Amino acid sequence: MILPDIPDKTCTPLPLNHFSTRWQAVLWRNYCYFPLDKLASILKCQTADLIAAAVEMGLPAEQPPVTNWKRDGYITILRDNWHLLPYEQIMELLEWTPERMVAALREEDFLWGKLGGMKPECEPVVYAPLTPEQKDATALFRRRWQKYVKADEYGYVEQPFAFREQYQTFFQVAGKKRPFSLCFVHSYAATCGDVLLDVDSRDPVPENLLKEYAAQGVDGIWFHALLYKLYPVAGSEEFSEGYQTRMENLKKIVARCKKYGIGLYLYLNEPRGMTDAFYQKNPDWRGVTTNPARLEYANCTSKGAVLKWMEEALYNVFKQVPDLGGAFMITMSENPTHCNAQHKKNQCPLCADRDGADLIADVAIAAERGIHRAAPDAQVLMSDWAWSEVNFDHQTIFRKKVIDRLPKDVWYLCISEWGKEIHIGGVRNDVFDYSISQIGPSDEVREAIRYAREKGLKVAAKIQANNSWELSGVPYIPVPYLVEEHITNLKNIGVDGLMMSWTHGGYPGGNLALLHSTTDQLVHENFHPEAADPICRALKGFSDAFRHFPFDVGTMYRSPVNAGARNLLHLQDTGFRATMVGYPYDDLKGWRSVYPEDVFEDHFRMVTEGWSAALEDLKDAAKLIFASEQALYTEILRMAQGAFAHLQSTYVQSCFIRRRNTGDRAGMIQYARAELENTLALYYLMRQDSRVGFESSNHYYYSLQSILEKIVNCEMILNTLEEK
Repeated sequence: MILPDIPDKTCTPLPLNHFSTRWQAVLWRNYCYFPLDKLASILKCQTADLIAAAVEMGLPAEQPPVTNWKRDGYITILRDNWHLLPYEQIMELLEWTPERMVAALREEDFLWGKLGGMKPECEPVVYAPLTPEQKDATALFRRRWQKYVKADEYGYVEQPFAFREQYQTFFQVAGKKRPFSLCFVHSYAATCGDVLLDVDSRDPVPENLLKEYAAQGVDGIWFHALLYKLYPVAGSEEFSEGYQTRMENLKKIVARCKKYGIGLYLYLNEPRGMTDAFYQKNPDWRGVTTNPARLEYANCTSKGAVLKWMEEALYNVFKQVPDLGGAFMITMSENPTHCNAQHKKNQCPLCADRDGADLIADVAIAAERGIHRAAPDAQVLMSDWAWSEVNFDHQTIFRKKVIDRLPKDVWYLCISEWGKEIHIGGVRNDVFDYSISQIGPSDEVREAIRYAREKGLKVAAKIQANNSWELSGVPYIPVPYLVEEHITNLKNIGVDGLMMSWTHGGYPGGNLALLHSTTDQLVHENFHPEAADPICRALKGFSDAFRHFPFDVGTMYRSPVNAGARNLLHLQDTGFRATMVGYPYDDLKGWRSVYPEDVFEDHFRMVTEGWSAALEDLKDAAKLIFASEQALYTEILRMAQGAFAHLQSTYVQSCFIRRRNTGDRAGMIQYARAELENTLALYYLMRQDSRVGFESSNHYYYSLQSILEKIVNCEMILNTLEEK
């Protein structure tokens, strides 16, 4: 099946030799997502057939209750079925139209890229009775996982998404004064999809979450918005279907936020480029081609109609919802917002001779004019993400040129650690994207902050306080000393506000408390002295270990640090290349990026060994904990264990692949066994805590079923290697 506006590039599906049939893989992976009668309709069989098949694989005859995966975890479902089912069967599972599938792949935070930019060519999967050989293989599958997980230990103790019922922050900051006038985060409950269309069943900002943000001193939240989905282009209303509903829902959310003293900020990549169908109706908007395969274009902001519409659209949105806190804008790289957003202005006859700084300033001026005409007190923040002449060169000079052109009533929003020079294992590198291990601000950002303040602009700094793409599979990484150092650095140079998270890191607790206190203060306020000292020592150990992280944007996006133990081991090179925060596969070259294999492995060894030692210190403190302190101690321990599982998995998988590539069978056995033990530890942790493995823009990186599948995968690898 070919979807409109989606390239029909295909590949061979990933082999899954630990299953005896592909329909069993479909049953296994979707067992906790959909009722068996739904799966039976997909696989063209009777429900009784699948009940019997589930029992043969070791699953309970009575299927546990299915939670809201189809509504809240559809990205996890897509990822688990991408290599199994064709589009038609995936859409049948999710009850999506082709238009809904296209919208998800195009608009939900680069989902098409996360899935590899291609669809594996999967044949329809249907049930068939097992042959005697397949029955034997199924019995072996069952024995492999039940060797490690007893029948009464199967299943979730805390159901997926249960964290939404009660957010618990532990650290109390009431009455403490923070040093910044604005602090905002991404809503932990908001996805990157069309969040405003259906807020009744998928509330992006529930009241219990707002209460906890307010208790932490956070006064702003943000989520994605598409301006044409809120205010249509005249004559092209079909692209904005449902805009009235979105606006009404936006009003409800803003009113709810206001009750807690929290402003809502819209994240805007505007004016957002469109596909060819839009430009057939609006030819005078068309700018440079940004994606030829999908017939996507930028809007040319040198043509008068584009910015005139954007200004009017923002005026109308803020006029109808005057209590909006404001908006922040990214004007380069992320999505096409003008002809030079991706350094292509030379392809446009109107923009080719214009300064790239002017194209950004045009957007800023129009946005500020529209917003402040309707809501003078709203905050308008212009992010310097990817600002550069070309290919990220001459950024300091270019930043200053843009700052010179910004309206005086906007904030300059800098990426604090961007451009920091680092040296890891003898490799010189620069920070690109976000980091906790590499502490900002960089020298070039310090200069930009100084310059913006000299020009009279308010300055906010974008940081990651709770987690980063270095490790986003836990709600926060317990490395508070690193975060505290970063916040202190920014406070000391007079930054006015903090944006404290991207889509990941918005959990209402954890390191957010460092807005008001030091790590030592927080720990000693919540534990008696004999317990507080070893806990501080452990947190210092985690922080010091994390400094060894081999930072590179390629490593963060492509290695298993986010997917963790979900990523399968393979006895032969699969040939697949890792995707952005999606499938790491066995692409060690992609994981290590600029680092040689030995440097990459050695630094993850230093991270995991240091973390393991600190974890033992934390466990040793258990005997000192009072009953009144137990909940907070368990919270810290779980976060430390969850982080370790992801870091350890990345290290061990790297070691396994290097030994595989050199034919070192003994080494492969050693690291496959280590990964099995690590996966088992993650299984017992994730079934207890619904936050482990969740990130709002990727949903769950793994399910209970995928972690058990990895146990089977490791056991099969070990059996094969040990039999040789």
